[in-house]
Amino acid sequence: MMLVILKFRRRMLTAIAYGAAIVVCPALLAQPPPASPVVAAPVVAREVAEVQTFVGTVKPSKTAIVGSAVDGRVVEFLVDEGDRVTAEQPLARLLTTTIHLELAAAEAELELRRQELVELENGSRPEEITQANARMQAAEARAGYLRQRRIRIESLVASGRASSIDERDQAVSDAIEAEQLLREAKAAHEMAVQGPRKEKIAQARARAAIQEATVERLKDQITKHTIVSRFDGYVTAEHTEIGQWVQQGDPIVEVAALETVEVLAYVAERHVPFVKPGMAAEVIIPALPGPPFPGTVVSVVPRADPQARTFPVKVKVLNKTDDAGPILKSGMYAQVMLPTGSKQMANLVLKDALVLGGPQPTVFVVDQEPGQRSQGKARPVKVQLGVSDGSWIQAIGPLNAGELVVVQGNERLRPGQIVNIARVETDAGN
Repeated sequence: MMLVILKFRRRMLTAIAYGAAIVVCPALLAQPPPASPVVAAPVVAREVAEVQTFVGTVKPSKTAIVGSAVDGRVVEFLVDEGDRVTAEQPLARLLTTTIHLELAAAEAELELRRQELVELENGSRPEEITQANARMQAAEARAGYLRQRRIRIESLVASGRASSIDERDQAVSDAIEAEQLLREAKAAHEMAVQGPRKEKIAQARARAAIQEATVERLKDQITKHTIVSRFDGYVTAEHTEIGQWVQQGDPIVEVAALETVEVLAYVAERHVPFVKPGMAAEVIIPALPGPPFPGTVVSVVPRADPQARTFPVKVKVLNKTDDAGPILKSGMYAQVMLPTGSKQMANLVLKDALVLGGPQPTVFVVDQEPGQRSQGKARPVKVQLGVSDGSWIQAIGPLNAGELVVVQGNERLRPGQIVNIARVETDAGN
C-alpha cells in the first residue's frame, strides 16, 4: 500500500513540473533578440543621370596569336590551353643543334680576332725592340766594313798595284748591298719602336666587329627559335605540337590578357550622346552571383552598325581571379549600365548598405523614436538599383533623404530587431 502511494506522489510531481515548463517556455521564446551594434549612413539626395542597361560581351584587353619568327621543327611545347603565362615566358622551342655548332665556331673565331687586336694595340714588346736594334747595329757594322773595303780595292785598282776589275766590282756590290740592308734594319727598328700603324689597328678592330656581329646574329637566331609570350595572359588556343615543322609566321599559340578586360556594349544612337570616355559604369554578369563589377568607359567608337544604328562602347573592368583562373572570361555575356539621359534628383546609398543574394536588393532603414539618437529598429526596404557614383549607388524605392540605413552589421539583421548605432558615416559622397 505504501509503495502505491509513493508512485502516485512521484507522478503528481512530474506532472506539476511539466506544466510549469509549458507555462515558462513560451515566455522565453517571446523574448526579442538582443540589440545589435551597427554602423549607419544617411540616404543622400543628389542629381544623377538616367541609367539604361545594354547588352555586352567580355573581351580580353589584348589578344595575340604568337607565331614563329623562323622555320624549324618543334622540339618542346611548354604550355597547355588555360595556362597562365607571363611576359617573356617560353611557350615552345624549335630545334637549334646546328646553329649552336655554328655559334661555337663563330665565338672561337671572334676570340682569335680579339686577341689579334689586343696584340696590335699593345705594340712592340721590349724584346722585339732590342732585337731590331741589334740587327740594325750588326748591319751598320757590316756596311762600314764593306764600305772601307770598297775604298781600299778601288784605290788599288786605280794605282794599278793590285786587285782585278772583278774584285772591284764585287766590293762595290757588297758595299751597296750592305747599305741597303742597313737601311732595312733601321726601318725595322723604327717600326718596332713606333709599334703598329693606326690603320692596321683599325683593320683588326673592324675584323673583330664583323665577327662579333656574326656571333650576335647566331644568338639572335637561337633566340628566335624560342617562342615567348610578349605580355601576361592566358593561353586560349594551341596551333602546333611537338615534332611539327613550322614555317616563319606560322601560329604557335594564342594568348589573351585577362587581368583587365574590356566589355564591348552596343549603345543606340539616341543614347550615345550621353556616354563619355572616363565616366563610371556598372557591369553585371548574369552567370556570376554577387554585386556588379565597377568599370570605366574608355572609348566610344564613332562608327555605327548601319543596320542596328548602334555604336560600340568599350568599358574597362579590373578582373578578379580565383583558383580556377580569371572570373571574367572572354566571351561572357554582360549587361552594362550606362547613363543615358539628363541629370535628375535621386536617392543614393552607400553600396555597403545593400544586402544581396535574395530576389531583390534590400537595405535596412533604422527607425528611431524621437530623442533616440543611438538606437532604433531595423526595417527592411526592397529597392531597385540605378546609376552608380563611386562608392554610392541609386536606390529606387520607399526611401527618404536623411534616413539612416545600416552599412555595417546588416548581414544578419532581422526585421524589427533593435540596433545600437555605434557610428554614423558623415561622408555625403561629394
